[in-house]
Amino acid sequence: MTTVSWTQDDGYGTPELVEVDDITLHPGAHVLHYGSAVFEGLKAHRGDDGVVRIFRLDRHVERMQRSATFLCLPEPPRELTETMIIDTVKADIDEVPDAPGALYIRPTMIGTEINIGAAAHEPKSGLFYILTSPVGAYFEGDHTLRIAIETKRLRSTPGFGEAKAGANYAMALRIVREAEHMYDTDQVLFAPDGQIEETGAANFLLISDDAVVTPPTEGNILNGVTRDSILTLAHGMGYDVAERPITVSEATGWGHEAALSGTAAVLAPVGTLIHDGIEYQMGNGKPGPNTLRLRDTLRDIQLGRTDDAHGWVRPVT
Repeated sequence: MTTVSWTQDDGYGTPELVEVDDITLHPGAHVLHYGSAVFEGLKAHRGDDGVVRIFRLDRHVERMQRSATFLCLPEPPRELTETMIIDTVKADIDEVPDAPGALYIRPTMIGTEINIGAAAHEPKSGLFYILTSPVGAYFEGDHTLRIAIETKRLRSTPGFGEAKAGANYAMALRIVREAEHMYDTDQVLFAPDGQIEETGAANFLLISDDAVVTPPTEGNILNGVTRDSILTLAHGMGYDVAERPITVSEATGWGHEAALSGTAAVLAPVGTLIHDGIEYQMGNGKPGPNTLRLRDTLRDIQLGRTDDAHGWVRPVT
């Protein structure tokens, strides 16, 4: 992994490439008491030609910078962050599995200042590191997701949902586990006041033979990089792409395909929505042809099987 420390006075230091090891924190570290932590998630893919490519590095760096600003952490410089990620992937390149696996990349920033009285102040020191891990495919075959719809409780606080911070995931976790226990679901789709936003860990899309529809982000929803990629590809493939409000009644009555998009899931098909204990089948309940078409088109770019017309992949040599 690659690590670098920073302080409010001196900024970022010199990154070091080190063996993965434990991180030592004082019990009074800011992150342990006031949640000063943000992270990113992106992937490097090994193509059929053996070349390893990082997908949408620039967009993930931009989102990391924005998340850091939300948490009052020092914005990591673009060049520093890109260099740290590339150097880490190079060092771990033998760990990148063949498709459908990938190397998951987790940039993380935490506040380490020792001060339990700093609830009203940003941390004055911290650590920024890049960790990687080989991962497999999120789903294979005919598996589809069961998603419960939650209309009363929020996934995140208004205006904070677009930050990729542990606090957002922690806020949703209890609700996700409750739904799993009650309905044997995989995730929860948050729809406060009947307006769909996203699940606890992925963006939500409605898909048909000629349309792709997803809620606008507008601060409460994470600006998913995979979401943006799918919408861009769908537009170029002739789908009518719309970012607009979606109600629960529209989603449950859609009658076509639905999917979750994210770095881990890529584009995972939803087979069932559950609202107030009633189950609504999406399409025929199996992975739909349009979902698979969009997913495979994106995967072909990630794996170097087709031209990267949008400049999304960064080969690592």
